[in-house]
Amino acid sequence: MDTHKTNVMRVLESREIPYLSKTYEVEEGQYDGTLIARKIGLDPDSVFKTLVCVGDKGAHLVFCIPVSQELDLKKAAKASGQKRVEMLPLKDLLPLTGYVRGGCSPIGMKKLFPTYIDETAQLFDVISVSAGKRGAQVLLSADALCEVIGAEYASLTVD
Repeated sequence: MDTHKTNVMRVLESREIPYLSKTYEVEEGQYDGTLIARKIGLDPDSVFKTLVCVGDKGAHLVFCIPVSQELDLKKAAKASGQKRVEMLPLKDLLPLTGYVRGGCSPIGMKKLFPTYIDETAQLFDVISVSAGKRGAQVLLSADALCEVIGAEYASLTVD
């Protein structure tokens, strides 16, 4: 197992948040979260992807949803108090967050943005999010994740 600590792991340790890390082999151009869940031996419903959006008022917003699901932009807008939200253009992801596609974590972004986690996270003892680089995930309780990033639970996925 890769023992290289990411910024995400350092943030969790500094806040004394217990976590486990899992690594997996990265295949170029492969961003399939369900495949990643299988590689690390977890239920895809407990592995969460991090999506960054822009609200109609120009606010940047972060949404964490199960990798097997799709973000419902209307629900995301409602949860965040926006009239509408749209996905952040990919070219803006690294400069805004410090993370690349496939390695974006809700923890340790350059700035703390309003963050919403799909309410289904509460069904699991442990969920997984990116450790801040492709090929690494951290497993922690959903409540601990909410605590460390100031997130709220909301209904966010397409029915």
